[in-house]
Amino acid sequence: MLNADALSQLRQLKTDIKENKVVFPGTVKATNGRFGFVALDEGRDVFLPPEEMQKVLPGDRINITEHEVEKGKTQGVVDEVVETHLTTFVGRYLIKGKGHFVAPDTPGINRWIFIPPKERKGAQPDDYIYCQIHRHPFKDGKGQARVLRIIGKAGEPGIERSFTLASFDLADTWPESVRKQAESLNEETLEAHLEGRQDRTEQPYVTIDSPGTQDMDDALMATPNATGWTLSIAIADPTAVIKPGTPAEEEAFNRATAIYFPGEPLPMLPDAISTRLCSLMPDVKRLALVCDLQVNNDGSLGEYSFHQAVIRSRGKLSYDLVSHLIEGREDDEIKALPDAVANSLDQLHQAATALRKWRSEHALLSTDRPEFRLRLDENKRIRLIEPAVQNEAHRLVEECMVAANRCAADFLQGRGEGLFIQHPGVRDDRAENIRKLLESHAPHLADLDANSAEGFKTLMKQTEDLEAEVPVKAIISRQLARAELGFEAAPHQGMGLAAYTTFTSPLRKFSDFYVHRLIKASLWDTPIKPLNPQQLEALQASQIRARQAANALEAWLKSDYAKSLDEEPMAGTISRTVPSGFFVRLDCNGLEGFVSCRDLDGKFSFDPVTLRLVHNKNGRIFQLEQRVNVTFAGVDDERRQINFKLVDAEEIQNGKEDATQR
Repeated sequence: MLNADALSQLRQLKTDIKENKVVFPGTVKATNGRFGFVALDEGRDVFLPPEEMQKVLPGDRINITEHEVEKGKTQGVVDEVVETHLTTFVGRYLIKGKGHFVAPDTPGINRWIFIPPKERKGAQPDDYIYCQIHRHPFKDGKGQARVLRIIGKAGEPGIERSFTLASFDLADTWPESVRKQAESLNEETLEAHLEGRQDRTEQPYVTIDSPGTQDMDDALMATPNATGWTLSIAIADPTAVIKPGTPAEEEAFNRATAIYFPGEPLPMLPDAISTRLCSLMPDVKRLALVCDLQVNNDGSLGEYSFHQAVIRSRGKLSYDLVSHLIEGREDDEIKALPDAVANSLDQLHQAATALRKWRSEHALLSTDRPEFRLRLDENKRIRLIEPAVQNEAHRLVEECMVAANRCAADFLQGRGEGLFIQHPGVRDDRAENIRKLLESHAPHLADLDANSAEGFKTLMKQTEDLEAEVPVKAIISRQLARAELGFEAAPHQGMGLAAYTTFTSPLRKFSDFYVHRLIKASLWDTPIKPLNPQQLEALQASQIRARQAANALEAWLKSDYAKSLDEEPMAGTISRTVPSGFFVRLDCNGLEGFVSCRDLDGKFSFDPVTLRLVHNKNGRIFQLEQRVNVTFAGVDDERRQINFKLVDAEEIQNGKEDATQR
C-alpha cells in the first residue's frame, strides 16, 4: 500500500503530465470506413483509429493528443469534445435481438445507434425516421438517439422526397406567421402600390416559359431604333409587397432558393405570392422592376435604366410556340398573336442573336449538352426520361436575362456596394496540374496566366476546337472553382465577364430578391435590411444544401429507374474519371453510371494531370469525352449509384451474331 508521501507524489506526477500534455484542436473528418481523421487547425490531418472514431461524430470540434504507434506513424486520441454540430439525422429503424437501433443515412456515421425504449415513438422495423442525438458517444463510444418523427416506409409513394427533405432539414410547410402574411396579401395590396409607378399596361410584354410554369418572373419586349434595339425586361417585384424583416422575407432567406424537385418543387415563397399575386400572369396588372437597355447592332450594351412599373402581359407563350414563330412556321396559334406581340418577338430574336454573337466573341458561352426531363408516375417514381430540347426561344430568353443581369451588376458596381456572383476560374490546388497539361498538350498556350480573367478567357476560347491527344478544355472544365456570392464586384471567369449578378428570378432565388432591394434602395430610397458577412455565408450554405438535396433525390429516383434497364449495350460518353474508375453518361436518357477498375482486366493508374486512367501493361486509356458502350450492372443502393459494365465493340458484334443465329 502506498504511503501518504507516495500518493502525494503520484498526484503531482499526474498534474504535471496533464499540464505538459500537448493538445491539438481540430475537426472530425469521417470516411467510408470505421476509421477517420482530425483536420487540425494548424493545417494537417491526424489519423483516428476505429476505437477513437466511436467516441465522436462527423464535424465535431475536438481536442486530441497525438501518439506515435510504429515506424514514425502517429494517431490521435480524443481528449475532449468541445462542440458538436450533428444534432439531427435520418436513418432506418432496426431491431436486433432485444436492441432497437437506427442505421443512420448520414455520411460518416458507419454504425448503428441505440434508441432507448422511451424515445422510440412507436417506430416499426424498416421505418425511415428523423432522429436527434440523445446522448453523445464520447464517454464510452455508445451514443443514443431519440426518434423525433416517423417519415414513412420504403416503397410508399413520395417517400424519396419526404426522406430527402428530412435528410437536409428542409421544411415542406410554412410557419404560421408566413402563412398569415401571405393570406393577408391580395389584389388590393397591389392597387395600393400603383401610385408613382410607370404605367406600361399597353405595351406588348409577353412571358416565354414552359407550359406548366406558374411562377413567371420575367416578361419581355423589344423595339428597333436607329442603332439597334431597345430591350425591355420586366421582372416580377415581390419586394414591393413583402416588407423587410417580415416573416416571408426571413423564410425566403432561410430557404435561399426554390428547389425544383422532380414532380413537386419546393418553393421559396408561398404560392399565394409566387404563382398568383406577383407572378406575371397574362391579362392582369402586375408590379415589375423594369430594365430598359440599348442593344447595339453589334450586340454590345449601351445605356440602361431601371424603372418601377406596372405591366399587363399580353400572353403566356411557350418556348415551342416562340421557336416556331422564329422558324417562320404558320399555325393557328401563331396567326392569333396580336401584330404588336409578333413584331416585338421578331425584334427580340434579332436583339438576342446580336447579344449572343457579342458574347461568343468577347465573353464565354456555356457549352450546350443534351438535357433530359424526368416524368413521374402516380407513385412519384420515374415513368419516363425524355430529351429536353433547347431551342432558339430558350436562347432568346437566356440572352435577355444575361443582358439585364449585366446591367444590374454594372449599376451596383458603380455604387461600390452590392451582391455579386464571383467565379475565380481554375481551383488554386489544380493550377499546377493545368500548367503541366498545357506544357504537354498545348505548349503554345503554356505561357497564359490561367488565374487571370483575360488569361482564362483566352485559354477557354483557344481550347474550344483544339486538336490534341487529350480533350484539354474538358479537363480544365473539370477543375474549376465553384461560383460564390460576394459583396464586392469581381470577375465571373466562367462567363468571361468583369462583373456579374442576377436579379431576374426574385420569386425563386433570395439573392435576386435582395439585389432588387439594393437597386430600389439606391434609386428610390426604399427600406432595406443589409446582409452582414455571416448572413452571406449562411445564404451560400443554404444554396449549396438546396443543390445537394435536388441531386440526392434525383440520384435516388434514377437509381431505382435504372433497375428497369434491359441488358442490351448502351452508348455513352465518359463524363468523369477518378482513381477507382470512370462515370459514363448514356446518350439515350442521360443516366450516369460507374464503371469500376476492379471489373476491368489488369491494373490502371490515374494521371491527375490528364485525368486519364492508363493500363499499367498494355497502355489502354480511358479519358474524358471518350465514347464507350456499357451494359447495366446493378445499383449500389447504399450510395444510390448506378453501376455499368464496359462492353467492347467485339462483344457487341458477337452478341448481334448470336441474336441473328437464334
